[in-house]
Amino acid sequence: MDETEARLIQAKVWGGARRKLSHSPVEGTVGERLRELADWTAGTEDDGGRLDVYGDGLVEEVERRVADALGLPAAVFFPTGTMAQQVALRCWSGRTGSPVVALHPLAHPEVHEGGALGAVSGLRTVHPTDEPRLPTAEEVRDHPEPFGTLMLELPLRDAGFVLPAWEELVAVVEAAREREAVVHFDGARLWECAPHFGRDLREIVGLADSVYVSFYKSLGGLSGAALAGTEDVMEEARVWRHRYGGLLFQQFPAAVSALRGLELELPRLPSYVAHARVVADGLRTGFGEAGVPWFRIHPETPHTHQFQVWLPYDPEVLTAASVALAEERDTVLFRRWRGPGAGGPPGVAVTEVTVAEPGLAWTADDVREAVREFLSHVA
Repeated sequence: MDETEARLIQAKVWGGARRKLSHSPVEGTVGERLRELADWTAGTEDDGGRLDVYGDGLVEEVERRVADALGLPAAVFFPTGTMAQQVALRCWSGRTGSPVVALHPLAHPEVHEGGALGAVSGLRTVHPTDEPRLPTAEEVRDHPEPFGTLMLELPLRDAGFVLPAWEELVAVVEAAREREAVVHFDGARLWECAPHFGRDLREIVGLADSVYVSFYKSLGGLSGAALAGTEDVMEEARVWRHRYGGLLFQQFPAAVSALRGLELELPRLPSYVAHARVVADGLRTGFGEAGVPWFRIHPETPHTHQFQVWLPYDPEVLTAASVALAEERDTVLFRRWRGPGAGGPPGVAVTEVTVAEPGLAWTADDVREAVREFLSHVA
């Protein structure tokens, strides 16, 4: 069995399980996803609104609602977050006169975009820190090389969905301003950051010059993203969106799913964040009771509704145990596990846990019991 076939089987098993902590966007069928959107659209006053053509209609409505939610003058819809950030950083490069972007080496453009900032946009990156956290104000202030834009990924996903304290974030932004740099937030998962900071989205976003947000990572959308900021920068972003091939003829399925997410999922995210801490505590207790020789829940208290779990076993063994638990107990506690990467310690594996609406029904005792059953399949 090749990897593609194995992943399809795993997705089918996990997708069909009755109990899970969250729904995966790649589980289910085409018909189920389309019916879900159609049912929601039928409940709106105007059957979802007017179809879009080259960025008008429904797409404009998404842009309006995002700008309002973030408290910014304007927003632009993009088919992908990678394109949205390429455009944002290219716009700022032209305006600052600097092609240099300061960001974390674990940030999305450095790890998941195939070197697109340099290959496509002619930009160059520098790293104020390589610690598994966002840079401090001192690291930004003292970086030896000039840069025009500081990009901060909130939360820093590949470091464990970690966030700084509010005061630290404010200080980092101030340090960038002292260097006359602009600040861009990679806010793919910004929607769920408000509980950690103790501030609303508008106050958080108000620190930056621009922000990108995703519609599928936390809001359950099919795809799509938005870039938000001042009117003049967003007008320039529209020009570059066309040049990058992002002005699609119609995008109403993605736009409808974005509107649905903004209405239904966005208000629920604080409850997911709070319950992620209950789940993390249940995991910690369950692993301790089972006598697991070593484990790590990172962060110890989740900053958002997502966090990492580390265990001292082969990732293939743990993924097989995840599948077995779903098959035998109709329960999904974990999904796919992976190795620690080139710089990580040997003999351990890591997975990401997401707590969403289905997970709200789980008590800490439910989590402990699921841990016990999961570990019974780990040889």
